[in-house]
Amino acid sequence: MNDDAVHAPPAIVLLESLLFVASGPVPTTRLATALEVTPARIEGLLRELETEYGRRGLRLQWSSGGAVQLTTAPEASAVVERFLGLETTTRLSQAALEVLAIVAYSQPVTRPQVDQLRGVNSDGALRSLLSKGLIEELGRLEKPGRPIIYGTTPDFLQSFGLSALTDMPSLDDEEE
Repeated sequence: MNDDAVHAPPAIVLLESLLFVASGPVPTTRLATALEVTPARIEGLLRELETEYGRRGLRLQWSSGGAVQLTTAPEASAVVERFLGLETTTRLSQAALEVLAIVAYSQPVTRPQVDQLRGVNSDGALRSLLSKGLIEELGRLEKPGRPIIYGTTPDFLQSFGLSALTDMPSLDDEEE
């Protein structure tokens, strides 16, 4: 047995370190490759971290395709925003909230579709949401004028403390 193996940190410590330094969501397969373990082992370690973080100020944010990112707990957002001096810049206007809700529930969606639902022009709100990274351009619709198709981003999920779009409240609940 070599001396390095005796002093090697546990895999969960190394995994947590990788998540801490990652600049965004990381595929579990990439984490498995970096730690030279199987993706199934990474999944198990991530579940352990998720349980431990449930009692602390960190969370694991899951993205589509099995990518994961270390984030702060949603319930700490007000304090984190105040600490970072973001509380005045993170507020969304009523129009931006309306457009964000339409995009989140209707995606993929085009500006003309959003305008039709709202009954007013949504250019300004869309620009604001794009600049805040809450929505993104997904491509263009193959029809006359080739309108841009919009959808939400992983930052949208993170900002609202969601792991996936399926975690959003059902529209049916609101109608009852």
